[in-house]
Amino acid sequence: MPAGSEGDPHVPDLVPLAEVVRSGFTESVHYGSAVALAPDGAVAVARGAIGAPVLPRSSAKPFQALACLLSGADLGGPGLAIAAGSHTGQDLHVRLVADILAGAGLGFDALGCPEDWPEDEATRHALIRAGLAASRERMNCSGKHAAMLAASVASGWETASYLDAGHPLQRRVRAVTEELSGERAAHVAVDGCGAPLFGLSLTGLARAARALVVAEPGTPPRAVADAMREHPEYVGGTGHVNTTLMRALPGALVKGGAEGVLVVALATGHAAAVKVIDGSPRATSAIALAVLGAAGGDVAPAAAFASVPVLGGGLPVGEIHALEEE
Repeated sequence: MPAGSEGDPHVPDLVPLAEVVRSGFTESVHYGSAVALAPDGAVAVARGAIGAPVLPRSSAKPFQALACLLSGADLGGPGLAIAAGSHTGQDLHVRLVADILAGAGLGFDALGCPEDWPEDEATRHALIRAGLAASRERMNCSGKHAAMLAASVASGWETASYLDAGHPLQRRVRAVTEELSGERAAHVAVDGCGAPLFGLSLTGLARAARALVVAEPGTPPRAVADAMREHPEYVGGTGHVNTTLMRALPGALVKGGAEGVLVVALATGHAAAVKVIDGSPRATSAIALAVLGAAGGDVAPAAAFASVPVLGGGLPVGEIHALEEE
């Protein structure tokens, strides 16, 4: 447990999950919690406070996308993938967001997410060179927001208040999240994009992601999982870990969230959820793969993600890797 947290009722029991090693010296340690589920959904690996609530951040997007689908949004394939994704703001993403909105008779001005620059560096630089400004459609959550608006229009709900926690769509998001996770929302917050966010335990988060990949083919939950796995470029984008890790692990659903959250569900029914308490995402993939492997999941094709190089003078001088359970 981090120094100073002993006896503090507001700090859950945390464990060291990953370390940063530079030139043979342990420079930093990431504490947090991680859980892995067996194919039958039982907890197979438990590290830290897996029952304590966390805010899933963008790891909740697949559940929000499912709620939109159930509310009548005309989403499928890439459109459903971007609804569940955190895109990098490239032109292909913006075109798809525009198409989803146009199908609902809306434009970019209906989006309630904040203006932002695209995460994709090349696209961002191109926009700056062209003298353009940050915009709502380039924000990584605009796909989700477009889907929420499309669902509201399809169901005949007001669009101006679609981000209110009491809006019918957000009530459905909560119900879907609670059903998939098997637990009541522990806390209601506002996410960085302005949408309501429902707190879950790590076990509940892993359980919810697993429910999508093991759902019967042709059902709405399975449609979300299939869209994400078939179109990973819309779940993230060029160089994005959600995209690259799904391509490395065919059949896996991967969704990261801000503040050190990551959920991974394999086609076999293995699933993992990670929360790094300092909020850094740099070790989350390595940690998730480590606990999935310990639970019996086949993560060998993603061996390249098991560590992150630590650079010195532009050359590798160490690595960030997951720690084994003591």
